[in-house]
Amino acid sequence: MSKLLHIQASPRNERSASAVVAKRFLEVFRARRPDATIETMDVWETPLPEFGIDMIEAKFAVVRRQPHTPAQREAWQTVTRIAQHFLSADYYLFSVPLWNLSVPYKLKHYLDILVQPGLTFSYSPEGFKGLVNGKKGVAIYARGSEQNGKGNFHDYQMAFMRDLLGFIGLQDLGEIVVAPTAVAPNSWQLAVDAAMPKTEELAAAI
Repeated sequence: MSKLLHIQASPRNERSASAVVAKRFLEVFRARRPDATIETMDVWETPLPEFGIDMIEAKFAVVRRQPHTPAQREAWQTVTRIAQHFLSADYYLFSVPLWNLSVPYKLKHYLDILVQPGLTFSYSPEGFKGLVNGKKGVAIYARGSEQNGKGNFHDYQMAFMRDLLGFIGLQDLGEIVVAPTAVAPNSWQLAVDAAMPKTEELAAAI
């Protein structure tokens, strides 16, 4: 039985454009794959450990092929459980609002724990290699405006997710942009409606 893991990164629930579009994606996916398991992980409601000194030192011990201390071993077991949970899925859906030119800090926290040597990527003198291979994902990006590089600033929302997921091996990534959601009173609904055809297309094809 296949599994889709939905990583929900907005705390606004039904007021979130990314969450509303994700809901429609999951409806279509469920209709096309009734035997699949769907799990939603809300990063705002999921307890995440601090990436503190023991986790950092445990990470470098792995890189240097050194044994863990008891504290490092316990920390690394926590990291491993989180990575194994992520790796248990065959498909991924990320619903991601734009926050301060990038992604919400709760999502960044989760990804900082997840992206670890020996778990989601490997390292050798020849370079890095992603370990999340043979899987598919879709990312939904909601934005208040369509600046996206216009003017004297850039947003790093899409670039960050694209690069980080590609780094761990998730190369097959469909993308849906929901924008602009905040430039006029009816912008939110217009942006959501405009995103639905591609949402349904990707949900049926994944």
